[in-house]
Amino acid sequence: MKPQYKPLFEAFTLPNGVEIKNRIVMAPMTTFSANPDDTVSDSEIKYYTRRASGVGMVITACTYVDKHGKAFHGQFAGDTDEFIPSFRRLANAIKSQGAKAIIQIHHGGRLSLPELTPDGQIVGPSNVPATDNPNTPRSLSDAEVEDLVKSYGETTRRAIEAGFDGVEIHGANGYIIQQFFSPHANTRGDRWGGDIHGRLAFPLAVVKEVKRVVAEHAKEPFIVGYRFSPEEPETPGITMEETFVLVDALADQNLDYLHVSLMDFWSNARRGADSTRTRIELLQERVGNRVPLIGVGSIHTADDALRALETGVPFIALARELIMDPEWVQKVAEGRESEIVTTLNRQDQDKLDVPDPLWQAIIGAPGWFPVV
Repeated sequence: MKPQYKPLFEAFTLPNGVEIKNRIVMAPMTTFSANPDDTVSDSEIKYYTRRASGVGMVITACTYVDKHGKAFHGQFAGDTDEFIPSFRRLANAIKSQGAKAIIQIHHGGRLSLPELTPDGQIVGPSNVPATDNPNTPRSLSDAEVEDLVKSYGETTRRAIEAGFDGVEIHGANGYIIQQFFSPHANTRGDRWGGDIHGRLAFPLAVVKEVKRVVAEHAKEPFIVGYRFSPEEPETPGITMEETFVLVDALADQNLDYLHVSLMDFWSNARRGADSTRTRIELLQERVGNRVPLIGVGSIHTADDALRALETGVPFIALARELIMDPEWVQKVAEGRESEIVTTLNRQDQDKLDVPDPLWQAIIGAPGWFPVV
């Protein structure tokens, strides 16, 4: 490789002692491609195997922890022990290529799809519909919230038994953990709502339950990360100022990483912080060395990744880039970074091992990928 890119390939040791071989992570991306019984499909196994050989960590598409939390057609399940063999296939496929296998655990909350949930019922912290989802959720009872916390722990246990190296708690993109933290989605007056500290109760309860299960069941160090979205467009909604409170609280939980969800790594803060500065810069400054941060968003070339790493963020996640070029990391490692593909050819689905439902979603969403 060219000497300037060596920092991308330096190993990094997480707080729990697990060494990651380089600084490049495959970001979690929904595949819509599970089997009809919600097990991981052969096409997904092929897709992940193809992309796991260069990166240090693969974070999978999200698995739902409860049947009321299914938010995508073709989402694979993790809510009962019958899915442990499905998990194991996926973990083994990723680990066989030398990457750490992290499964993202998730509940859609008010963004779940009624046609995919029992009795067509979606649930959330409050009966407030999402801005872009007309369905009104039923507000969870206190006992149901407690049960949901335990569901995250149970899915973590299944991930441990299946051989995954870790879990990522999905607290981003408007799903249920973010909903509990959001003043837009959460209008509760009990211990799970109210002021910002009440709205922190559910995210922290999930983290603590996952950590408890890891301590009880994992026989070797097991990675626990947390993904979050730094701001919401709604008013009221999560601001950068509130996100600083969230990341401060998460940094005290002995997590192995935090993963900020962004479409653009270099996007500026919108409100609640200096809007002339990037969110990544503000967040990295806030967490410092307390917990490693993963940055993501429109990083296409090796120079993009190097510039991002120079902000001080220890890990760079690639999403769309690894769909367009599964050998992105190898090309940089071999001094062939000029060969990186940054567009998607309509004829290349088979060449890229992209499952049919994911391919159709990409082609059917103009502007998501640079399709030629």
